[in-house]
Amino acid sequence: MKLKDRVAIVTAAAGAGIGQAVARRFAEEGAQMVISEAHARRVQEVAARMEKDYGRAVPSFEVDVRRRDQVEAMVRATAERFGRIDVLFNNAGINKLEPVAEMSDETWDLVLGVCLTGTFYVTRAVLPHMIRQRRGAIVSMASVAGWIASGDGQAHYCAAKAGVMAFTRSVAAECGRHGVRANAIAPGVIYNEFLSRIYPPDYFERRKDQSLVGRLGEPADVANLALFLASDEASYITGEVFCISGGAYVRA
Repeated sequence: MKLKDRVAIVTAAAGAGIGQAVARRFAEEGAQMVISEAHARRVQEVAARMEKDYGRAVPSFEVDVRRRDQVEAMVRATAERFGRIDVLFNNAGINKLEPVAEMSDETWDLVLGVCLTGTFYVTRAVLPHMIRQRRGAIVSMASVAGWIASGDGQAHYCAAKAGVMAFTRSVAAECGRHGVRANAIAPGVIYNEFLSRIYPPDYFERRKDQSLVGRLGEPADVANLALFLASDEASYITGEVFCISGGAYVRA
């Protein structure tokens, strides 16, 4: 029970991938979960299933992380209900493949808004609570795309995830003296069925061939790392970005 009695928020937690896997892993380890998603019905359905599975209430919120008012309302409601916020997992992200020469302003704004500005909004909202209680752990989703170039029409996504890495280090530098830690996870390909709507089939085969362990990543792989970083076992770790890619990528 590594997170027993901790209050944890996970954004974008109602999909088939990393967010829900992390929320469930945290709940298994005793955390009081609060989950959000941009789709109201989906987050309510996931919350209901989690309440049944773990035997305790799971407050859920419809939140577009680009909407500061929705982010702040969720954080305020969480603090009012539980009196504290101990863990934040910034999972909200989006991608839409477009070459730079053809990229619309709308696509650029969408990807940067969800991946980077959204991470900023939620982090900023929880920090006063963590600073006041002199304890907190923030884990944000970056990507190996923040380190490497992409020829697949992902320049906006690469820029956003590099921004998450730099933002994470800065939060760690500012808030360490207040007992707040901030780290990021940079996965390679973590497969879930939704990704097949973004990338062509051969993309996954190419990434699988690059893995030194002979498979693509799974959401549970990231959830286990997120649990470690959120727990007291990582109490001396902050300002770091952890690659999890089956050995397919190394940091330059």
